[in-house]
Amino acid sequence: MITIETLVFNHWQENTYILHDETGEAVLIDCGVFFEEEGKKLIDFVEKKGLKLVKQLNTHLHIDHVLGNQFMKDTFNLLTCAHKDDEFLLAEAPNYAVRLGLENVVEPPAMGEAIKDGDVIKFGNSELKVLHVPGHSPGHVVFYNEAQKFVIAGDVLFRESIGRTDLPYGNYEQLIGGIKEKLLVLADDVEVYPGHGPSTSIGHERNNNVFLKGL
Repeated sequence: MITIETLVFNHWQENTYILHDETGEAVLIDCGVFFEEEGKKLIDFVEKKGLKLVKQLNTHLHIDHVLGNQFMKDTFNLLTCAHKDDEFLLAEAPNYAVRLGLENVVEPPAMGEAIKDGDVIKFGNSELKVLHVPGHSPGHVVFYNEAQKFVIAGDVLFRESIGRTDLPYGNYEQLIGGIKEKLLVLADDVEVYPGHGPSTSIGHERNNNVFLKGL
């Protein structure tokens, strides 16, 4: 049984997720740690729960979702697993941060394992299926657990909204197509945990998200 923990970090109120099961093994998704106190909060949380972090995952490699990747390497000796189509964004991170008003942001560490559509991420007694849903970024993926009916959606799908496509390398038609083909085929009661803001469900978005009407 997977427990989903949410820690909210950095200027963008980014959702960092820690998933763990009865074995104590855990994966961390989208480490947004930026401030020193945020790093301490994460360490304290892991230690208090007695967790063993075995993998770091990224839904995508935009700056707000990778600010803590160096912290993860230094603290837990973990490099991120992400889609190769987003790898080039790591080198762009410092300049992109400056454009957004953030100083002293260094290039995040290189990717570790490349993941792709259809891959299965295993930890403890649990697993997550990788679904490639580009459009917000070229290599954006979501992580789906069929047994417990949830997806970690990153910046693809939000409560009554969708991910931005006006950023560099965004593609609205591609994003809408991916949501239709990969997410709206899931059951209404599948819980959706986005990269920012509150959770939602596939059914709620099917019925209430103006971007998805008629799909």
